[in-house]
Amino acid sequence: MPKVIFQIEGAAPVEMECNIGDNLLELARRGNVAIDAPCSGNGSCGKCRVKLLEGQVETIPSRHISEEEFEAGWRLSCNSKVLGDCTVFVPDIASAYQSRMKTADLSSEQELAIFENAQRELKNAGISFTNNFRSLALSMSAPTEDDTMPDNERLTWAVQEAAGVQNVHIPYGVMVRLAQVLRENEFTVCVKGELAGDTFRCMEISAPEDTAIVGCAIDIGTTTVSAVLVDLTSGKLLAKGSSGNGQIRYGADVINRIIQQDKPGGKKKLQDAIVKETLNPIIANLCKHAGVSARALLRLSIGANTTMNHLLVGVDAQPVRMDPYIPSFFSWDGLTAGDLRLPANPNAQVVIAPNIGSYVGGDITAGTLSAGFWNKEEMSLFIDLGTNGEIVFGNQEFLMSCACSAGPAFEGGDISCGMRATDGAVEACTIDKATMEPTLSIIGEEGQKCVGICGSGIIDIISELYRCGIINAKGLFVREGKRVARDQHGMGRYILAFPGETETGREVSINEVDMDNFIRAKGAIFSAIDTLLQSVDMTVDCIDKVYVAGGIGSGINMKNAVNIGMLPDVELEKFHYIGNSSLSGAYAMAMSDDAVAKCHEIGANMTYLELSTYPGYMDSFVAACFIPHTDSRLFPNSVQEI
Repeated sequence: MPKVIFQIEGAAPVEMECNIGDNLLELARRGNVAIDAPCSGNGSCGKCRVKLLEGQVETIPSRHISEEEFEAGWRLSCNSKVLGDCTVFVPDIASAYQSRMKTADLSSEQELAIFENAQRELKNAGISFTNNFRSLALSMSAPTEDDTMPDNERLTWAVQEAAGVQNVHIPYGVMVRLAQVLRENEFTVCVKGELAGDTFRCMEISAPEDTAIVGCAIDIGTTTVSAVLVDLTSGKLLAKGSSGNGQIRYGADVINRIIQQDKPGGKKKLQDAIVKETLNPIIANLCKHAGVSARALLRLSIGANTTMNHLLVGVDAQPVRMDPYIPSFFSWDGLTAGDLRLPANPNAQVVIAPNIGSYVGGDITAGTLSAGFWNKEEMSLFIDLGTNGEIVFGNQEFLMSCACSAGPAFEGGDISCGMRATDGAVEACTIDKATMEPTLSIIGEEGQKCVGICGSGIIDIISELYRCGIINAKGLFVREGKRVARDQHGMGRYILAFPGETETGREVSINEVDMDNFIRAKGAIFSAIDTLLQSVDMTVDCIDKVYVAGGIGSGINMKNAVNIGMLPDVELEKFHYIGNSSLSGAYAMAMSDDAVAKCHEIGANMTYLELSTYPGYMDSFVAACFIPHTDSRLFPNSVQEI
């Protein structure tokens, strides 16, 4: 049998046996080799590039690989078949979504302000930031020939006295460790658990000095997973962490992941990708960084979209995408860390923010909770920008929600030089109208060279190209110059950085196909907003505040987003960036029993609008697929300097 060696930049090589004709991307997936494939291998994104070092593969030509690159050995792994023994190089950029895990103290003023603002909003709404977790210091007499009381009864009596309760529950996980911990610590121990009325449920027994009780709040995004570790006694944030979602090699969007789940062994592969490859390392690193035992982790709270929730627990997600679009569950009670084999106390609660519909999930319920507009008179529009665009509109009287498939464009997918917001990404841009020269802001340390373009950068670039009259309302080039080039078919592109100016030695540009993809993505967002407002017989004039959430939101120039017709044309003062609201809401649920109850109440009272079946939505979408819109009256402040 032929062998394929994957030479992975920055990691040990992986050698695999295979069959003649095996697809290179599928082979990499079987070997757990991380290759970014936003389109899940249909050849449209061009992100799964590898370099053939030795041997031969059969490759279908692709517009994403130039003749020069092909001669140098570059191939798309998704359209390459193994012909015999070969060695391929997997560049770091292909696996960066998974390998660039970040764990740190939570010290950024901006990050702290986001959590503090969410906490302030909830406290003003009457949400108490308290919970029923307790840490009890117990000192018991050791057994003797005259005192033959068994360990469990000895512990029960001590807990009853310390907690002032009648009933004590000692689960199996505590019972099997009881004898050893009591004797190692001469019967002076710390018992951690949860107080429920007149019952104390023991969850952990430890040395007397180990009094920490912590929780972990997690946002499981389709692309990125973020988490914070919190002290459940003081509310102090101990550490933060983030990583790419390991599932992304099975596709950038939820539909591709659901399709993958339906293949043989798919459920386990998708669940392992999020639990074993993503969550477990993040949680373990957070605990290590904060200097606490994983067994001290007594509650995990999760904000995630409906599909991510299903894939997390290993439940069939097919109903999410099948008519009549009814998922297997909206809420789930009684789930524990032991059920999912997470690195936490096995008795720890796993609290999942409730889903609203097939495409409005717990991340939006948690985000709505943290934004606090459910308790206000003013009309608010909440927009979460990511692979899917989810929108909520309402106030204390009602809440309407919907979701649109914006696609992976906001995360850099479907864009030839697109990438996520990591080092080397263009995050902001201005263009001189006269010279057509760009000024770029690049993520990373000073001197960082350009690698690609992230979502906020794409918004700026398209807005600037339109403002300067370089492109028209359809995203086609109407001006020529040094920065505008065309291929053999006449398709234009704007060059932001020439090969000698980039980190990779490849040109960084944006072409007409990229802009068409992005215009459709922004059109999906605005048409969803427009349709949601129409469903309650309102217009943009009724909006008092606009809350923009999601990772892309932090870098968005709101004026430029309005200029291209992505966000409604309201006063810029009405826009408020609230960060990762799903994570803020999950943090509230980790800390507060009241917040858990309120989040479920919000979920139960929110109305979900299915856009695919709503009359007129497609007409609204088509009208929004221009810059800024076919109806210029909707965007009186959009600027084009002719």
